[in-house]
Amino acid sequence: MNNGFLPICRQDMEERNIEQFDFVYIIGDAYVDHPSFGHAVISRVLEAHGYSVGILSQPDWKDDKSITLLGRPRLAFLVSGGNMDSMVNHYSVSKKRRSTDAYSPGGKSGKRPDYATVVYGNLIRRTYRDVPIIIGGIEASLRRMAHYDYWSDKFKRSILLDSQADIISYGMGEKSIVELADALDSGIAVSDITFIQGTVYKTKRRENIYDGLWLPDYDTMKANPAKYAESFAIQYENTDPFTGRVLVEEYAGGVCVVQNPPQPPLSTAEMDEIYALPYMRTYHPSYEQEGGVPAISEIKFSLISNRGCFGGCSFCALTFHQGRIVQTRSHESILAEAVLLTKDKDFKGYIHDVGGPTANFRHPSCEKQLKSGVCKNKQCLFPSPCKNIRAEHADYLSLLRKLRKLPGVKKVFIRSGIRFDYLLADADDSFFRELVQFHVSGQLKVAPEHISDKVLKRMGKPENAVYGRFVEKYRHLNEQFGLKQYLVPYLMSSHPGSTLKEAVELAEYLRDLGYMPEQVQDFYPTPSTISTVMYYTGIDPRDMSQVYVCRNPHEKAMQRALIQYRNPKNYDLVCEALHAAKREDLIGFGKQCLVRPRKTVQKDGIQRKEKRNNTPQKPEKTGREKPKKTIRNIHKKKRKVES
Repeated sequence: MNNGFLPICRQDMEERNIEQFDFVYIIGDAYVDHPSFGHAVISRVLEAHGYSVGILSQPDWKDDKSITLLGRPRLAFLVSGGNMDSMVNHYSVSKKRRSTDAYSPGGKSGKRPDYATVVYGNLIRRTYRDVPIIIGGIEASLRRMAHYDYWSDKFKRSILLDSQADIISYGMGEKSIVELADALDSGIAVSDITFIQGTVYKTKRRENIYDGLWLPDYDTMKANPAKYAESFAIQYENTDPFTGRVLVEEYAGGVCVVQNPPQPPLSTAEMDEIYALPYMRTYHPSYEQEGGVPAISEIKFSLISNRGCFGGCSFCALTFHQGRIVQTRSHESILAEAVLLTKDKDFKGYIHDVGGPTANFRHPSCEKQLKSGVCKNKQCLFPSPCKNIRAEHADYLSLLRKLRKLPGVKKVFIRSGIRFDYLLADADDSFFRELVQFHVSGQLKVAPEHISDKVLKRMGKPENAVYGRFVEKYRHLNEQFGLKQYLVPYLMSSHPGSTLKEAVELAEYLRDLGYMPEQVQDFYPTPSTISTVMYYTGIDPRDMSQVYVCRNPHEKAMQRALIQYRNPKNYDLVCEALHAAKREDLIGFGKQCLVRPRKTVQKDGIQRKEKRNNTPQKPEKTGREKPKKTIRNIHKKKRKVES
């Protein structure tokens, strides 16, 4: 096994005496050999099983010859659009083109096409008509069945058909990719590989589909979005490897897209093996002259401790990609990687994160999941924690204590999401106390998302009162330890279920808190989430109830502006929103008001409204002004009032 980077060019092939690769891997990202990058994990796993892999990063999709640089692979082409869906990577929620790409050399945009997996697949097929194509990664995984595409505002076919690929390896893919490689290596035709968990294939041979659960066909769903909501509900109930059924979606001409159940969760030993592979832990040196790959800075000194999430947020696609069963690495594996970090020349003593999709999940939510799978019609934490949940942090706390003791480590931060309702469900507050004492870098980022229980219900998040209890305990612990650390809440505007009424309620909550968030996430409809289905259909697939959906760009702008009502640039939008919501009582001079009315001025004998592009006017300075309302002063004021 070669401990250098994987081959990326003909010269690398010659130096290693490789005449033909088993697999040529086409990726939409720059080549970064780090376990946080899917292409690195899959290629290293294949290498560990004796297969040769050549990396062809960001080929020129406008040139058919670009796909031939590493020659024809012996077994198959592998294709991944990148660590992010290419459309999310390229466009903001307002569909404006992003100016940078953190996963490309030098952060330059334009290195990959829109819908990268589809474009790369068709590029290969034009040149190599008979070579198998296996697509994977987040883009293929979440578009594996018919889906709504926000950027084109269309209901699209399975990406398997549009890319002209033969098979999808969905989810994390380590187990299925090895089984696929072994099947191809044994001489089985790709069209006959229909039996591997974690894969999606296409066929016209209906008689060979055993015990399939038939979803509404594509044309029916396209004509009637409610049928898509029904289909998605069935898919959501079959995301578990223990109970999931074979799902079948039919298209015109008798073509069937068949999804096998997900691959089984990795054991701790299997995860340890994957993270112990000989990654170079950085980007390929050929990018150095362009300034490297910016995305490495976010994860270079972070540690992945788990995967999977039983949080079940409606706007998150983790259930469809990593699944709800939490899988973990051993302490020994994580500590060994931490030691590697300390030896890096750029390491300054700070481990930036120890976590995963949700940092404080270090085991399955209950004992039965590893034997019987997750519940089909119940969530672990929503609307309240299940009575069978194992809410305890002892293992995670033990790991953090060991990391803090490593030579050269000054501080271990937690920057992955903390699920605060799960934290409160733990009767032992030892982890909460040490989180506050040792693992917060001045500010702890949490995601209440909203304060309206009506909206939170659609989001799959706990009631606002739960967040209130978390805030109070966090404040109390900081006082107890003599610390001045603050919460930075992530909030979301325009989520399905949120009208201007709920947006105003959120603005009033922020007014009472005295805090205006610097960042607000407008709801972004990405493939394969419950929230996106609600956005497209106006139906909640969990109970088929009707949901209000904010689709009008101007109304979305108003909801967003209300969260940042103090920003002078938002004055007009805030006033318009308050009028539309019939909440003119919040325009005035009272303490409860969000903005002040415009002044009227006399000009040429005519009374006109003065253009206001700012928040209520500030009084003249007297030298006895109250301190500026920073997050720090807000908390000081709150403590003074309460005492």
